[in-house]
Amino acid sequence: MKSKIDSVLNEAIESLFKDQKMDLPAGLSCDLQPPRESSHGDLSTNVAFKLSKLLRKKPADIAEAIVAFIEELGENSPVEHAKIAGGGFINFSLRKADLGAVLVAIYHADTRYGASEYGKGKKVIVEFVSANPTGPLTIAHGRQAAVGDSLCRILKATGHEVHPEYYLNDAGRQMGLLAKSVWTRYNELLGLAMPLPEDGYKGDYIREIARDIIEKEKKDLLLKEPEDKAVEFCGHYAVKAIMGRIEEDLAKMGVHFDNYFSEKSLYARKSVERALEVLKQKGYLFENEGALWFRSTDFGDDKDRVVKKSTGEYTYLAPDIAYHLSKYERGYNMMVNFWGPDHHGYIPRLKAACQALGYSPEAIHIGIVQLTTLYREGQPVRMSTRAGEFVTLRELYEEVGVDATRFFFTMRRQESPLDFDLDLAKEQSQENPVYYLQYAHARIASLLKFSGEKVTAEVDLSLLSSKEETDLISCLSQFPDNLIAASRLLEPYRLADYLRQVAACFHKFYSFHRIVNEDKELTKARLLLSDATRIVLRNGLQLLGISHPESM
Repeated sequence: MKSKIDSVLNEAIESLFKDQKMDLPAGLSCDLQPPRESSHGDLSTNVAFKLSKLLRKKPADIAEAIVAFIEELGENSPVEHAKIAGGGFINFSLRKADLGAVLVAIYHADTRYGASEYGKGKKVIVEFVSANPTGPLTIAHGRQAAVGDSLCRILKATGHEVHPEYYLNDAGRQMGLLAKSVWTRYNELLGLAMPLPEDGYKGDYIREIARDIIEKEKKDLLLKEPEDKAVEFCGHYAVKAIMGRIEEDLAKMGVHFDNYFSEKSLYARKSVERALEVLKQKGYLFENEGALWFRSTDFGDDKDRVVKKSTGEYTYLAPDIAYHLSKYERGYNMMVNFWGPDHHGYIPRLKAACQALGYSPEAIHIGIVQLTTLYREGQPVRMSTRAGEFVTLRELYEEVGVDATRFFFTMRRQESPLDFDLDLAKEQSQENPVYYLQYAHARIASLLKFSGEKVTAEVDLSLLSSKEETDLISCLSQFPDNLIAASRLLEPYRLADYLRQVAACFHKFYSFHRIVNEDKELTKARLLLSDATRIVLRNGLQLLGISHPESM
């Protein structure tokens, strides 16, 4: 469908440039996208705005010329209607005959409907969550998990070679604080008073780890060992215990990683030294007051950055440079990172480092996943990470379920803060968006089961002529393009938003028309339409990591 309109649109644009005796610019994209509202048509483009400066004309005049060209094609055009909106946007509606063919395509493609080769040749590493192994996953990590995993699924569906990776920050000061915090609680549980280190970890989980060491491992034997050895043991034990819990939570959420990349390994393989040597040879490092600095301002950063302190300690940036060098060396030509909002200012310096290493900064995409605020009975749930009091991801999905957790985390643009209504997430009503989608799928599955008719593609598609029917078909036809847009823009929320449109179109169709009726041919056609809707809902929900029940 998109290719047909794209072809006609390109012909119209070529004609415009020919009339102006101008050469068509190379690499011009029509940027056809499904409109936000299905009632606006099947596809929309802003190309008139792109061409405005080149042609020295108003977007509205360019849009009018494009529409006039397409209308002159008459029956030779796949476009039934082309309408101008918003001073230059053009909305296209396909001919009904072409729309009907969409249902046949969905029927035969089944589980493969929506899939494409858009990303063929792209080897992508998606790094997300990457929580320090210093405590349980929080809801902030949970949103990153849902967004990152959903994107991985979408990228795979659109032809990319995808490898999800968790960067394990198992080195540095935080690991030391974790070890000392557990050691402190270990002593307390054995009746020995010991102050918690400044900025130490205060959560109850620290006591639980210390208790496990006593009950399952060492009893009081650590007290007889040198303190540095005892602290080291506490640290190793804590990381293992915490990572075990993290992996359990991720698995419960349907999130799996191809690789857990250890920060420690960068130091063990001297990768940090090697990465800095590369920068040094290229002339991008300099010394000042005993510290080693990276000339990140050469690449647009607001100031140069320290990579090695005068004390000989590396800053956080140094291993991050080495880690991203390893990504390039492993053959990835596209890298996606999802970080928390506290890392926003870190983006320019990392992109600068990648560019300094000799790689295109366009290859790395860093998305900021904003924080989530939980609401119960209309009031925010108070949390304090510093005090060790926070809602864990496990507590959240155990209360509202994995499906609701994942959908609520992905239903808004990840760069926007999210208000998570706990009461709504548990509601079994049409107000609950995930219930709304699952109910639509279950309703169709039940309808097909009890209709007594076998769904077939051998139907009279011309019978599907009502506005509700053509709107639904048009909406279903947008699924492949929606997935491509979500993968191109790295925004899984687009799929969640689209599926709500599909469900809304189906519920409207269902309320206006009897699917199983006296007219057998019409019944067959509407059953095919219903089954196509089921396929799209199922395929879309799977890509978001959400179940698709047959009954509710």
